[in-house]
Amino acid sequence: MKLTTKILIGLALGVAAGLAAQAFGGPTRTVVLALEPLGTGFIRLISMVVVPLVVASLIVAVSSLGDIRAVGRIGAKSLVYFLVTTVIAALIGLGLGLVVQPGSTVDSGVRDTIAAEYATQGGLSAERAESVSLMERLVSIVPRNPIAAAAEMDLLALIFFTLVFGAALSTVAPDRRKPVVDFFEGVDEAAAAIINWVMKLAPYAVFVLIGAALARFGVELLQALLIYAVLVMVGELFHAFVVLMGILKLAGISVRAFWGHVAAAPILAFSTASSNATLPVSLEVAEHNLGVSNQVASFVLPVAATLNMNGGALYKALTAVFIAQVYGIPLGPPEYLIIIVTSTLAALAGVGVPGSSLVTTLIVLTAIGMGPQAASGIALVAGLDRFLDMFRTGTNIVGDLTAVAIVAKSEGESINA
Repeated sequence: MKLTTKILIGLALGVAAGLAAQAFGGPTRTVVLALEPLGTGFIRLISMVVVPLVVASLIVAVSSLGDIRAVGRIGAKSLVYFLVTTVIAALIGLGLGLVVQPGSTVDSGVRDTIAAEYATQGGLSAERAESVSLMERLVSIVPRNPIAAAAEMDLLALIFFTLVFGAALSTVAPDRRKPVVDFFEGVDEAAAAIINWVMKLAPYAVFVLIGAALARFGVELLQALLIYAVLVMVGELFHAFVVLMGILKLAGISVRAFWGHVAAAPILAFSTASSNATLPVSLEVAEHNLGVSNQVASFVLPVAATLNMNGGALYKALTAVFIAQVYGIPLGPPEYLIIIVTSTLAALAGVGVPGSSLVTTLIVLTAIGMGPQAASGIALVAGLDRFLDMFRTGTNIVGDLTAVAIVAKSEGESINA
């Protein structure tokens, strides 16, 4: 049985158990709540991978570009495309969350109960966040001590240092750079392996997490989660089929012909929820179906599999807004800016394996000052993550293939679309 199926079964059983506990109370509710620490352990396992994953994946991605002073036209065009489309995706996620406000559908009394439930674990940080100016927040991105930033889970500061370190490493002589990059590639692969192990526990963790949440807070939370899930799917489909296809049209590329050549890759991405597993197929359809040269395809697509995570950025931005609304944490323009920046950067820090987005979404939540509520907020959406990951990954691959087609055309290549 596929992991996705197991997680959906765990989600369904957890919903049933939570609603039963809410309805009947007594021993049923006691048993469901007693199992919650098992789900908390799952979230802690995910959280422990955050720092090595962020550091290793970003260093490998940035340093693998070669000397940043020598990146050619293809690299520059690709990176600009990745950045622009990822920011657009994050803006869509933020906009959907602010317009529809899925987390605000939870009754204010229930929302206060949720906030109070987790405030005891470390205190709500909204007041502290409001007291810090935007300029102070921007300055705080530069860490005085990157080791301390890692220890304190100050992930935005850690990302800044890692990007600078990776860029500096790309200027080092290849023979001296290689051992460092090899080390972090090993760390990156080990982190991905840990995520794969942890995700095997996901069906059981989802059962106890959603069961305990519904036992405490009732059906209103379930309704909010369903609205949130639909918004994520709508946002991903809008970005893939409206935004990215609009960019193709602007570039003079036939959308119908494009899909006729590349459809196999997004379908595989949707079914596996893995960008890495889809990369060989993406290369095949780009070179043999679209007619993109090996020179362009072999550079753009492997880099895109690491850096071009449009679907992930949209998901993170929308998830951050949703969880903040559930906890009753007010957001303003400074928080909006932070969500866009961190969703974009966190998308760069992911790896192409199922489940990694749960890890990197913590970056966005901690950046807007949620503190201990970040892990608790992840627990609320963990049951839906594997299903929504299919939509995220499909959008990511559509973005990768759109990028390779546009870059190839800009290089004067005659592609079959």
